[in-house]
Amino acid sequence: MKRRLYVSIWLFLLTVLSSSAQHTDPMFSGAAVKADLDYLYRTLQAAHYNLYAYVSKKQYNGAYTKIRTSIRKDSLSLLETSMLFQKLAAVGNTGHSEIDFPAPSYITFARNGGTVFPLEVAFEDELAYVRKSYASHPAIKAGDQVLSINKVPIGKIIGQIHPYISAERPYYKNVKLEFWSFPRYCWAVFGEKKAFSVSVKGADGKVATHTIDAIPVMDSESQRNGEIVKNDRFYKFYGDVAYLHPGSFSSAAADGEATFKAFVDSAFTDIKSKHAKQLVIDLRNNAGGHNAFSDYLIAYFADEPFRWYSKFSIKTSAALKEQTRKQPSNSPLDAYSKAILDHPDGEAFAYDLPIQHPMPEDKRFTGKVYVLVNRHTYSMAAVSAALIQDYGFGEIIGEETGDVPTLYGSVFSFALPQTGIAVKVPKSYIVRPNGDEKLTGVIPDHKVRDHLLDEEDEILSYTLKKLQQ
Repeated sequence: MKRRLYVSIWLFLLTVLSSSAQHTDPMFSGAAVKADLDYLYRTLQAAHYNLYAYVSKKQYNGAYTKIRTSIRKDSLSLLETSMLFQKLAAVGNTGHSEIDFPAPSYITFARNGGTVFPLEVAFEDELAYVRKSYASHPAIKAGDQVLSINKVPIGKIIGQIHPYISAERPYYKNVKLEFWSFPRYCWAVFGEKKAFSVSVKGADGKVATHTIDAIPVMDSESQRNGEIVKNDRFYKFYGDVAYLHPGSFSSAAADGEATFKAFVDSAFTDIKSKHAKQLVIDLRNNAGGHNAFSDYLIAYFADEPFRWYSKFSIKTSAALKEQTRKQPSNSPLDAYSKAILDHPDGEAFAYDLPIQHPMPEDKRFTGKVYVLVNRHTYSMAAVSAALIQDYGFGEIIGEETGDVPTLYGSVFSFALPQTGIAVKVPKSYIVRPNGDEKLTGVIPDHKVRDHLLDEEDEILSYTLKKLQQ
């Protein structure tokens, strides 16, 4: 079981920024921040399934000491505190050990007239390109390669942001930076600046340097037009090809599990009645969620019993037990919760969830299945794509996912006692169904690059052309 919920800053802005009143970030004493930093590191060591999977304990200890020593102020804002804690959580390079981007601080900054860098950035082959330009300067266009900002090479700037992003690989760090937005992270890491000198290389190969002004946060957000992750659920037909966009596998994105299942039932009833011969399932820009959603979807085209892992083990801890006991008193503990409570703190134990079975044959889709993924296919969506690939339920089309299907996941949260800041920590180790433990994303059977620099949908266009042929 895995859960992952991303904060939609866009929705916060729409609902909160209607007021013009001035607001101030909460402040915490230096002593409180140090106490919570100590608590955070102790709890990560106790509750994270394997905090030192990708870095040594000596490296982590050194990073912790350096961060703690850097706290010299008597008081710190919520932004400063969140970024310090996130930097510690990110040291281990596990994508599910993190503190969300400090949205309340960003909202306060916006409401107080704050401004941000006016270029959205996307990454291809480790190079940075202008994805969207909000600047009034007409010479900077989408697709221009960003070379430097204020005479600092863009690679160095990205290198200064990466330590604040939790991810297993630089590729995934860049994916998360696209997700959270380059202007937002520039503000969070470097602070507000009113103007920028930007060097870019155009499509013609010519290099030019332009001075551009920062823009108000609300102008940036309104032109951004929402987040990269897409939660809408719908299906449609391209001739005898059915296209299904299931949205995220999370009850937070709609009205709950029952609503998701009703949508899937309705979609497959219609797909079957229209005698579709091929099915395209779009898991791009999918935030993931819980396997109860994805398993139900996959059961409609699976042709044998399946499970989303080959190995699944849990590490229990005092923090996890405290969270587990918070279930409603009138709700009996399930076997999963009992296992967590019954094992001693610090013990990792294997746990098997029920195997999933295909839908009855009269309901099942039996044509060819194609699954679309891109670098923004996250968490359970990436694990689901791996499941479909490993069992041979369908073919994967698109680009390598940023998130990895063999991972430390199954996230739970705890609050830091002094500041109340929430921390997410992975309690489990999950190995994809085929047993491959390599640190790679889901590699498509048909590789198609997903350019974020234009409005063309290269992956869907390739798929439909392939199927029509």
